[in-house]
Amino acid sequence: MGFLASAFHKMATRFRNSAYTAAGVGRRTKSWYAPALSPNTALTADLSKLINRSRAAIRNDPWASSGLEKLVSNVIGRGITPKSLVDDDALREQLQSLFLEWSDESDADGLLSFTGQQSLITRSMFEGGECFVRLRPRRPEDGLSVPLQLQVVESEFVPISYNQTLDNGHVIKAGIEFNKLGKRVAYYMHREHPAEFAFDSTKLIRVKAENVLHVFEALRPGQLRGQPLLTQVLVRLYHLDKFDDATLLRQEIANLFTGFIKKPSPEQEPIDPLTGKPFEYGDTGIPMVAMEPGTMQELAPGEEVEFNNPPGTAADYPNFMRQQLMAIAAGIGLPFELLSGDMAGVSDRALRLILNEFRRRIQQIQHNQIIFQFCRPVWNRWLDMAVLNGSINIPDYATRQRAYRRVKWIAHGWPYMHPVQDMQAQKMAVRSGFKSRSEVVSEQGYDSEQIDAEIAADNRRSDELELKYDSDARDLETEPTLNLKEKDDNDES
Repeated sequence: MGFLASAFHKMATRFRNSAYTAAGVGRRTKSWYAPALSPNTALTADLSKLINRSRAAIRNDPWASSGLEKLVSNVIGRGITPKSLVDDDALREQLQSLFLEWSDESDADGLLSFTGQQSLITRSMFEGGECFVRLRPRRPEDGLSVPLQLQVVESEFVPISYNQTLDNGHVIKAGIEFNKLGKRVAYYMHREHPAEFAFDSTKLIRVKAENVLHVFEALRPGQLRGQPLLTQVLVRLYHLDKFDDATLLRQEIANLFTGFIKKPSPEQEPIDPLTGKPFEYGDTGIPMVAMEPGTMQELAPGEEVEFNNPPGTAADYPNFMRQQLMAIAAGIGLPFELLSGDMAGVSDRALRLILNEFRRRIQQIQHNQIIFQFCRPVWNRWLDMAVLNGSINIPDYATRQRAYRRVKWIAHGWPYMHPVQDMQAQKMAVRSGFKSRSEVVSEQGYDSEQIDAEIAADNRRSDELELKYDSDARDLETEPTLNLKEKDDNDES
């Protein structure tokens, strides 16, 4: 029995020392707090505080505000616009024209266009972790091109702490009602922002899920609410701002003093050597000495002048700030060079790699959140309302709804890094059949049909006025060539 007990003890000791260092329970990791929490338990308990601190950081911290603005401008730019893929050319042109007209009427608050609302929604999603958009049908007498408007509301409108089990078997979790199959069927919303004056928290309204768009990035399967973008860097931003402000204040205080006069304890009333009279004291009890250019100040016996030599910032201050900003940039998914504006030591080739990686992240947000969660359902509801209202005539829409809903969303394009080389590469790709000309145009954020129409109009006008331009290749026997030699010192090095 003693042998078995000893063997069992050795086995238990061996299993207590985990095969994974990160799962160990030794001295180095015994203070590591890592509770087992579900995606919603971990988030909902602290979400309100995270949102408040995120909004405070964006209001007051220039790095947080600048980082957020740069992300929004890269995700949306001048807007993500639709291009209908309907086969009928006339109908497609009619749909495009009608949506463009409605874009100026889309905001229920009357402040923004459809693309402006995209920027507001993206900013709200980054700042508060999520954003809600209500689809508000309007009456025909409201005079809209399509009787539909969009109302953007912040995350606080849906109470995170509202949980309940209903008599019909439905469950309300974090303000969202689910049926027995786990499908979202409704959202419970406050009538006004909870932070407004005279707010009544008991007045919740039930809004059907089909009339609400919930825009957020799910970081774990089953996650119900969104997490603010600054969550991982809020503490760092807070303390870095305090440290930077304290450094600035120390320098400001130190530079207030020009110098100090040191003298022994006086045995009699001190005399001003400039006037030969006793010193005049101000209200604070400090002698007042007039200072003029070229003044030679005579000191009394025993007095010495010690000029102020305020300490400068620490020698490693720039490197320290740089390292902290690099961590902040990594936490919010923004290149350090874009956040700080510091391009020192970055070659053209390295910058290209950085921007390409950043653009992949931007495209992920564009397609997964803005297009799929917002633009796509808005287009579908807009088209339904346009047909029902008679704003557009599609007789077989009820039977071929999917065909008429086909649409391509075109995001704002990025400028070429090397215009001549990049444009020639695009041309070769089209000539080789690797991509279409429409795709090249779409990558720049434009509609190929609109560009074709503009080129045709330009050609007609130039023909009427008997003008000839190099841009018109119709009468050229040989194709103009481009000089592709572009010196790149960084690449050569």
